[in-house]
Amino acid sequence: MNNKIIIINGPNLNLLGEREQSQYGSETLEKIKETCSIKSKEIGLEVKFTQSNVEGELVNAIQDARKNFDGIIINAAAFTHTSVAIRDALDIYKKPKIELHISNIYKREEFRQKSLISDVVTGGIFGLGVDGYILAIISMQKLLKYEN
Repeated sequence: MNNKIIIINGPNLNLLGEREQSQYGSETLEKIKETCSIKSKEIGLEVKFTQSNVEGELVNAIQDARKNFDGIIINAAAFTHTSVAIRDALDIYKKPKIELHISNIYKREEFRQKSLISDVVTGGIFGLGVDGYILAIISMQKLLKYEN
């Protein structure tokens, strides 16, 4: 089974636990990373966790994933609504990919309700809080299992 995945986090997610707790909760990105590492090991996945506030670094991570990872889970954060470059990089990546958002972008401001990446990913998880990361890992494991 393919088992190497990368979880890519976009801008301002490094401030989870501090910013807009009513929208994003109180868990830090570091705590989410720990939880994801534990769950990934439990179900036989090797996971790399990364975050950047820089669009080009996220594009590079997606491009590099083509040769190094079997699946991508991406919380592109604000770049979800603005980055054609991230969308194009995801479109080039021909393996399973899951779009993830802690909040339900479709219940937020109008400008956040448009995802530029939804049409090029395998599926999406929206509005389930930080538990969405665990659900995405479980979903990815199933996608990779059935890909073989």
